[in-house]
Amino acid sequence: MDILQRNNVVVTGNPDGRTIVLAHGFGCDQNMWRLTVPALVPEHRVVLFDYVGSGRSDLSAFDEARYSSLDGYADDVAEICTALDLTDAVFAGHSVSSMIGVLAAQKAPERISALVMVGPSPRYIDDGDYFGGFSADDIDELLASLEANYLGWSTAMAPVIMGTPDQPELGDELTQSFCATDPAMARVFARTTFLSDSRKDLLTVQVPTLILESAQDVIAPRQVGAYVHAAVAGSTLVTLDATGHCPHLSAPEATNQAITAFLATLS
Repeated sequence: MDILQRNNVVVTGNPDGRTIVLAHGFGCDQNMWRLTVPALVPEHRVVLFDYVGSGRSDLSAFDEARYSSLDGYADDVAEICTALDLTDAVFAGHSVSSMIGVLAAQKAPERISALVMVGPSPRYIDDGDYFGGFSADDIDELLASLEANYLGWSTAMAPVIMGTPDQPELGDELTQSFCATDPAMARVFARTTFLSDSRKDLLTVQVPTLILESAQDVIAPRQVGAYVHAAVAGSTLVTLDATGHCPHLSAPEATNQAITAFLATLS
């Protein structure tokens, strides 16, 4: 199988610059990074891709067993990095891709040497003293609604996730992105995402890590950002003056500035 075709890999930017791999979250595709790419391409080689089941990926490559675990997505990332023969790359993941990046860095340490996490959450469900933002019943209800009527769920939830009522066009864009995703494959990715628990994996991170959080985010509240920061030794936490779960779209200038400043610190 052609890995680069499977994941609709696009390489752009400065061929002599350090490589940064941009990974989208659930229900999205590489287009979600379009406002970040222009800030990176002058000095960096930028790799974009779509997870299998998203965007223009090869849908025939979908394997429910493989993608019922975040490890399956991380394996794809490692395979992309190997196919491009990347070394010393920075992996920037949005939402669930932050945790996929942690796993990919475990699998291919020679390929990935730094992480950027945008709106990360290692576990969405509250657990004892851990606050993830959702009860188990909340997530069960969310998944049941999604599985019963994916398009209806997308229309209702996308604006909430985006969290920008003053920019309704962004909520509309996320709705369209969700609705463009194959519903059966989206259901698998949703369960994999919202039932995951990557808290122990955070303790394995040994590379420079930037954590970006929005000042207000219903999906990954600030308590979660604080938890990730405490768990990842030596990490940098930046709270953006942004609302919602997609600051790279709602507050691109602040997001891009934080990312480029972090990249400048890497040797």
